[in-house]
Amino acid sequence: MRLSKPRPGPPRGRLGAAGRGTNLALLALVPLALATGVLAFAVGSGWARWVVVAHGVAGFAILGLSPWKSVVIHRGVRRRRPGRSASMALTGLVAVATATGILHSTGLAVSVAGITLMQVHVASALCSLPFAAWHVMARRVRPRITDLSRRTFLRSGIVVGGAALGYGGVQGLLRLTGLPGGDRRFTGSYEAGSFDPDSMPVTEWLDDSVPAVDPESWALRVEAGAMGGTYRYSGLSAFDDRVRAVIDCTGGWFAEQEWEGVRLDRLLPGWEQARSIEVHSVTGYSRRFPAADAPSLLLALRAGRRPLAAGHGFPARVVAPGRRGFWWVKWVDAVELSSTPWWWQPPFPLT
Repeated sequence: MRLSKPRPGPPRGRLGAAGRGTNLALLALVPLALATGVLAFAVGSGWARWVVVAHGVAGFAILGLSPWKSVVIHRGVRRRRPGRSASMALTGLVAVATATGILHSTGLAVSVAGITLMQVHVASALCSLPFAAWHVMARRVRPRITDLSRRTFLRSGIVVGGAALGYGGVQGLLRLTGLPGGDRRFTGSYEAGSFDPDSMPVTEWLDDSVPAVDPESWALRVEAGAMGGTYRYSGLSAFDDRVRAVIDCTGGWFAEQEWEGVRLDRLLPGWEQARSIEVHSVTGYSRRFPAADAPSLLLALRAGRRPLAAGHGFPARVVAPGRRGFWWVKWVDAVELSSTPWWWQPPFPLT
């Protein structure tokens, strides 16, 4: 009986080095993708374009490393180490976040069953956070002085440069082919219902629902020291301040409208001495703005010369140019000046 010799495989040292390098690269790229994703989710002004570009390049780099990471995963699955299920869950969530990000950015698929792929993209990224934290602690890769070698920097440059070329090439291809992704706003959102409020999507933040507000009993409470008071709907309707502004929803759509109502600096005498303006909704939702924004913030009662629809914030909502949609508080029932800094609040509402 002859015993066959085992087939030679790749040297353990080389495969281990490749796996280690891949893990270290992902240890840098995944937090970068998450950080730029959070910034892109929050910022609605022009400089967000570069944040979105950085987010896309990080995503392409992660995608480019997937063949090497698949080898590492295959080895880990064969070992059947404790925590394998958590590692597989992390892999699945990152794959979902990457796939939905690509589908949304290209426009090949924007929503499924009424849920936008941007929402799935964000949700899967958030769900991956605890698994990623566990993975880093349980599968710890200790940095070495040799990690700062010239070869490492060269390989890193190749990965990042290739990802940047890939990202730029895809953006150019989208414009050449006329795919929907070529017409996205710099935030990545798609146009929906501009200058046609009836066609504008209806969205709420987390657990909010569209309330039924009776304009006859509704009143706006204004707290501005001794100059505070209340306004009825009929009184506010007499104001005719106007602004053309884009609402850019974190769900992945945007719409430009002609908004009409009253600027907050008219309602809040003494705003120059305050530190922030807090806006409350009948649902309990609220956001705090810098007091210096008072002249640019509009309490809108109409869009396109028609009263707001219930789903769009009737009887009144905030219009906050340059800010993402979660700042545009709907169904407003109170505004107040405050000595609390505007940043003393969660970066994103918790409810």
